[in-house]
Amino acid sequence: MTVLPLIILALVQGITEFLPISSSGHLILVHRIFGDIESWENRLVLDVAVHVGTLFSVLIYFRKDVIAMLCGLINTLRGNFTHRGARLNLHLIIASLPIIIAGLIVQILQPGWLLLLNVIALTTLIFGILLWIADRKPAEGKTLENLNFKDAFLIGCAQTLALIPGTSRSGITMTAARFLGYSRTESAHFSLLLAIIAITGAGTLASLELYQSGDITLGLDALLATILAFIAGWASIVLMMKWLERASFTIFAIYRIILGAVLLIILNTGIF
Repeated sequence: MTVLPLIILALVQGITEFLPISSSGHLILVHRIFGDIESWENRLVLDVAVHVGTLFSVLIYFRKDVIAMLCGLINTLRGNFTHRGARLNLHLIIASLPIIIAGLIVQILQPGWLLLLNVIALTTLIFGILLWIADRKPAEGKTLENLNFKDAFLIGCAQTLALIPGTSRSGITMTAARFLGYSRTESAHFSLLLAIIAITGAGTLASLELYQSGDITLGLDALLATILAFIAGWASIVLMMKWLERASFTIFAIYRIILGAVLLIILNTGIF
């Protein structure tokens, strides 16, 4: 893969992974524009390589939570959830189980329709509208400290929709959390912590793909993409969290609605 498309791919991933605007949808659009990496195998290797870069960015940003979760591992295994880190571990596991099961099914079937631009355009538009509706709901004072099993599971079920490109993993989990009464910052907080498990799983699959390919050039490309995505991902998290402290998700919803509408018009007119 040439350097320019690789740089664009990494920056797009880093910027969009944590924003509620669909990283996978933007990545597929990048691939379509540059006309390469059409197969599932090659596409997954580089796409998930940049996911790994964003994984390090979220680990560093939420390092206090990560340390608490690591300290609570023993309590989690013992079934003692009085420790904050242990409770957080349990909630993340409960919320991640639905997408792990659904993701395995998708990995086995590899349905081609998931890569269709028509699907990306529709999900970008539909879930942009849904985010806007959810964001109008007043917060009910719910936080990660009083998050319950039911809410964690419901947010996890919503996360499975992110397997459809254009939906946005962060977008749909933030939308679900907002519908359940969590504030914008708390919704984003839990969504980003959920990304740790989701991206780790995807990174593991990509590593196996990369090892089996035996392509050294592809490996160097993946390394460069990881570094660039890390830098862009960290900056994206910092800016979004500061934005949500004083503003709403409206700007992201509007962007999605416009992008989805434009894509539908382009596809129906045969331009793209």
